[in-house]
Amino acid sequence: MSKPKACIFDLDGVIVDTAVYHYKAWRRLANQLGFDFTETQNEELKGISRIESLKIILNWGGVSKSDAEMQELATLKNEWYVEMITKMTPREILPGAKEFLELVKANHYLTALGSASKNSETILRQVGITHLFDALVDGNKVSKSKPDPEVFLVGAQELNVPPNQCVVFEDAIAGIQAAKSGGMKAVGIGKAEVLKGADLVVAGLLEMTLAKLENL
Repeated sequence: MSKPKACIFDLDGVIVDTAVYHYKAWRRLANQLGFDFTETQNEELKGISRIESLKIILNWGGVSKSDAEMQELATLKNEWYVEMITKMTPREILPGAKEFLELVKANHYLTALGSASKNSETILRQVGITHLFDALVDGNKVSKSKPDPEVFLVGAQELNVPPNQCVVFEDAIAGIQAAKSGGMKAVGIGKAEVLKGADLVVAGLLEMTLAKLENL
């Protein structure tokens, strides 16, 4: 592979950690429906679309709803979630994330966001790093969820860089699979035993260097 030219970042768990807000909003919904679920169960919802997450949660509670009711519940959960993320501050950027973004930009790499979230622009604005991205691709621009590579392929297209010169940063196995099936290099953020198939695994962007990026 030729030297990478672009970095595509997932948002949740890579740049910021909004999982806690998703958990609070989903849990509030579950409680309203008369049941509860744990943080461990919540891990299963990582990188999964809103409606798919809702189906899993309703299944945990043994609750069945029509499609129309599910849309209403998903909208309600999102309203609660948005209410929480609009109070986010730059302090919530994960360690090393802003610094690494600044480093790659300073070294002429192109950057894109590749996230399933439909609220990514709000989050980036709140934490003050929108200017560090050349392209934003999120749930408003794509319809297929990871492990489908659509979100990353659209990101590569918007940056005008071939997929084999893109490096994806992901914290979920579905995201690693999406990057690889899109013909890209993948850096896993988290644990190596979980993120199988990644070309490199680091605990966080704090551990990333230009040398590691260039040697992929």
